[in-house]
Amino acid sequence: MVGVPTLLVLWLVWLPGILSVVLSFANWQGIGGIDTIKWIGLDNYKNVLTNYPPFQPAVQHNLIWLLVLFAVATPLGVFLAVLLDKEMRGGRFYQSALFMPVVLSLALVGFMWQLIYSQDQGLLNQVTGGHTDWYGDPSVNLWAVLVAVIWKQTGYVMLLYLAGLKAVDPTLREAAKMDGASETQTFFRVVFPVMRPINVIVLVITFIEALRAFDIVWVVNKGRNGLELISTLVTTNIVGEASRIGFGSALATIMLAISSVFVVLYLRIAMREDT
Repeated sequence: MVGVPTLLVLWLVWLPGILSVVLSFANWQGIGGIDTIKWIGLDNYKNVLTNYPPFQPAVQHNLIWLLVLFAVATPLGVFLAVLLDKEMRGGRFYQSALFMPVVLSLALVGFMWQLIYSQDQGLLNQVTGGHTDWYGDPSVNLWAVLVAVIWKQTGYVMLLYLAGLKAVDPTLREAAKMDGASETQTFFRVVFPVMRPINVIVLVITFIEALRAFDIVWVVNKGRNGLELISTLVTTNIVGEASRIGFGSALATIMLAISSVFVVLYLRIAMREDT
C-alpha cells in the first residue's frame, strides 16, 4: 500500500524535478536522443539573469502577486474566519458560499471573471459605463486578474483560520476577558499567537501560490502583454515554438530553489513542534 503511491510520487514528481535540474545545464531543443544534448554549464542561468528581458518583469509580477495575497487575501480571510467563528446566524451558508471559489480551478475562475471584465458585454463596464479592456490592457490586466485570485484565495485562508479558531482553548479567551482585555486585544495578543502552526501554513502556502501562479494568466493571454510570470516563461520556452528545453529548465529550477526554501522552513518548524 505504501509502495505504489511512493513509486507514483517518484515517477511524477521527483523524476521530472531531477531531470529539469539536470537539463538546466544543457542546450537541447527536445528533438533527437540523449546524444544531441549539448552540455553548456551555467550558461542558461547567466542568460536568464543578464540576457532575457522578460525575466525581470516576471519576477516583479510574482512579487506583486505575493504582496497582494499577503496584504489583501490573508487579512480578509482572517476577518471572515473571525466573523464566522462567532456562530452568527446563517454562518454555514456564508461559509459554504465563501469557500465555493476554492474548489474551482484558477483557469475556470479566469473564464468566469471574463463575464465581469469583458470590454463590450462585461458587468463592470456595463455598470460604470466604461470601455476598459480589463484583460487586455497591460496597465490594468494584472490587477484585474489579482482581484479574481483574491476572490479564490480568501476562502482558502478563511477555512484554515476558522479551523484554527475552533481548536483554540476557550479558557484562554475567558482568562483574557477576566483580565480586562478587549475582544480585539484578546485576538491579537492571545488567540493569534496560539495559532502559530496555522500562521506558518498560510505563510508557506501564500509564497508557493504566488510563485507557481499560472493557470489564470495562461487562459487570459498566455502570460504576455503585462502578465508575464516566471511559470509562464517556463512553459513558453519548453513547449512553445522556441522549444528551448535547457533554458526553460533553468527557469523551472530557479522556481524550485525559491519554493524549496519555504518548504524546508515549514518542515523544520513542523518537526520541531512534533518533538
